[in-house]
Amino acid sequence: MPRRPRIVLPGVPLHLIQRGNNRQACFFADDDRQLYLEWLEEYAKEYHCAIHAYVLMSNHVHLLLTPETKEAVGGMMKRLGQRYVQYINRTYRRTGTLWEGRFRSCLTEEEDYVLGCYRYIELNPVWAGIVVHPAKYKWSSYRTNAQGEPSSMLQPHGLYLSLGTTGHARKMAYRELFRQELDPGLVDEIRTATNGNYALGSSHFQEQVAMVLKRRVVPGKPGRPRKQGILGVG
Repeated sequence: MPRRPRIVLPGVPLHLIQRGNNRQACFFADDDRQLYLEWLEEYAKEYHCAIHAYVLMSNHVHLLLTPETKEAVGGMMKRLGQRYVQYINRTYRRTGTLWEGRFRSCLTEEEDYVLGCYRYIELNPVWAGIVVHPAKYKWSSYRTNAQGEPSSMLQPHGLYLSLGTTGHARKMAYRELFRQELDPGLVDEIRTATNGNYALGSSHFQEQVAMVLKRRVVPGKPGRPRKQGILGVG
């Protein structure tokens, strides 16, 4: 069965996750994480992907980014993944695959969902029980987005910039977002859309994306498929 093409549109934010094979570890030491981030920055610049948020967990990676071209994300992740696997295999004297196949991703509507993805990504270490607050976790974008820790890689999304007229105001407003629990319904939406390679957003946004891409961008309904669908052939 052929693989479904990824849903990617230039200039539209994308949330992606890449997992270790069989959910096994893909980072074994801080040096591994540091090199991954250095190479991520290098290839993000080469392929013109603006990185807004990230987290490196022990067995998976989350990124929120905006690509300039349709091919940018795939090119960046291929180069990054290959280089990182070669480093891991050489360093730890291992062979074979490291990643669980292709990365999973979803297009993200800007209005109500981008800042939700920021929070979803940076809260991962809290939900995993590693830390009690995202500021305590070194390997995420929270310390830059919320506390102003320098980063030459991160580029703030327009919705982040709209949180305030100054850097100080934006950081205060961003920290305030984390005082509220992320809506469980939104969490489910993000997970479903990302794992299924769908469009994350309102029905209007999903319909617009489907019209542009001429394909289904939401989960199909149970039962026999119809010959024609409003959102195109899936």
